[in-house]
Amino acid sequence: MLGRNRYGKSGIRLVRLVRHADRHDFKDVTVAVSFEGDFEAAHVLGDNAAVLPTDTMKNTVYAFARKLPLEEIEPFGLALAEHFLKENAVVARVTIELSERSWKRLSEHAFELPGQERRLAKVAGGRDGFSVTAGLADLMIAKTSRSGFAGFKRDPFTTLRETEDRILATALSAEWSYRKQDLPWGLLRRGVRQTLLEGFATHNSRSVQHTLYAMGEAVVESHEAVNEIRLTMPNKHHLLADLSPFGLENSNEVFVPTEEPYGLIEATIRRG
Repeated sequence: MLGRNRYGKSGIRLVRLVRHADRHDFKDVTVAVSFEGDFEAAHVLGDNAAVLPTDTMKNTVYAFARKLPLEEIEPFGLALAEHFLKENAVVARVTIELSERSWKRLSEHAFELPGQERRLAKVAGGRDGFSVTAGLADLMIAKTSRSGFAGFKRDPFTTLRETEDRILATALSAEWSYRKQDLPWGLLRRGVRQTLLEGFATHNSRSVQHTLYAMGEAVVESHEAVNEIRLTMPNKHHLLADLSPFGLENSNEVFVPTEEPYGLIEATIRRG
């Protein structure tokens, strides 16, 4: 006999961007949907007449994210649950699980995700002295304005569209070397970090490379103790959700964050 069972769609990542006159609101939510009910025919007979595709669950989440405000995740979950119960008679129980990543505002259009960053340091050398490098890893930052990518090289396999308005998100890693050893380490690290954040938030980005160089240049120019800095910026892509099959426009409001594949941009900026 068939025992208790359920099915659904997990890991539905979405970003909802709301543009106000003076700021952008950036909501990063992951949703899981599961159904319990009379699905014995699907298991025993291979009869899928009562089975709503999990792909439809995903599409419903994106469509509701466009149609409804997403100021709080609880009302959004309730709206989804009520919809699925209403439209699926064989479903006895719906579970909607939501998790939100809380981005900290850096400016009107730039954000930081606290809690994942790691502080780095390395000391190496011999009897003739030591070199000291410092850094950070996995500093999650994003900006929702002043970022584009256009005028790039094309070949027969190029399908990417040019854009003057995109989300730029990255997990920044940086390593910088010092010109001497007797330094206020903590104070200097905090200063370099702040310079990186300010450079990211305020730069008019034409590409990740363009912003990476501007950030590194600002560090070298602003902090005399820093000899050079190496920056690594994976481009965490946010793809525009296609809502046209549901009769909905998506004017850069609902995005699908992706983990892989991603662009990886690295460079070292040295003092001249």
